[in-house]
Amino acid sequence: MHPMLNTAVRAARQAGTVISRSFSHVDSLKVDSKSRNDFVSDVDRLAEETIIQTLRKAYPNHAILAEESGAAEYGNDEYRWIIDPLDGTTNFLHGFPQFAVSIALQYRGKLDQAVVYDPISQDLYTASRGNGAQLNGRRIRVAARKGLEGALLGTGFPFRRHELLDTYLETFKALFADTAGIRRPGSAALDLAYVAAGRLDGFWEFDLKPWDTAAGALLVMEAGGKVGDFAGGEDYLQSGNVIAGNLKVFEAMHQLIKPCLPPEIKR
Repeated sequence: MHPMLNTAVRAARQAGTVISRSFSHVDSLKVDSKSRNDFVSDVDRLAEETIIQTLRKAYPNHAILAEESGAAEYGNDEYRWIIDPLDGTTNFLHGFPQFAVSIALQYRGKLDQAVVYDPISQDLYTASRGNGAQLNGRRIRVAARKGLEGALLGTGFPFRRHELLDTYLETFKALFADTAGIRRPGSAALDLAYVAAGRLDGFWEFDLKPWDTAAGALLVMEAGGKVGDFAGGEDYLQSGNVIAGNLKVFEAMHQLIKPCLPPEIKR
């Protein structure tokens, strides 16, 4: 395992311990609202601090972009860690066991290392650029489905921006007709990890943040899949609009989503 990936795995497991210890008493946690339907708890903050301390000890000069504490630039900005300490906070606060720790490393602007860790199942998804993706140490590949017929897709609702709901529902209707089903588990990081492992055939969502998608995107690409924005390009970390799947599923999804988008939607 790459030494930087090994450090990220250690940080993710430590954060997972913080999360799992609190899962049985979520009612006693202090919870704040960052915006409409977007919450942060003491556990999010403590898990993030745990990750940052572990990364900072090993790599004190690396830059960091974290969901709760924002951006921190240090001496060596060639390396940037992108952290979501608890992707799926709303699920966590309701006792719904679908959430994950997500840690990615960019090197010179390219995704280089990735960890997504599910503290409930203890499933560990990892990837290194050019060396493939793994689940619990075993190589994974995206599903080999040849199109949307019979496909199982994952998605997420635009919960932060309700003005996107009508457009989102148009994309849902366009995709639903040709598939075996659509699931909305509530953690984009895990959804993308599931695409990488072939548990989902594809995924799409509007208005995500870089920490929601960075690690999962590298997992999908290293598992042989494609990740892109609604224009079919690679600007998903900036636009927040994401499509993922194997090459054929990606193209089929893109062709159906694109006509649903009004001109003002950032692709």
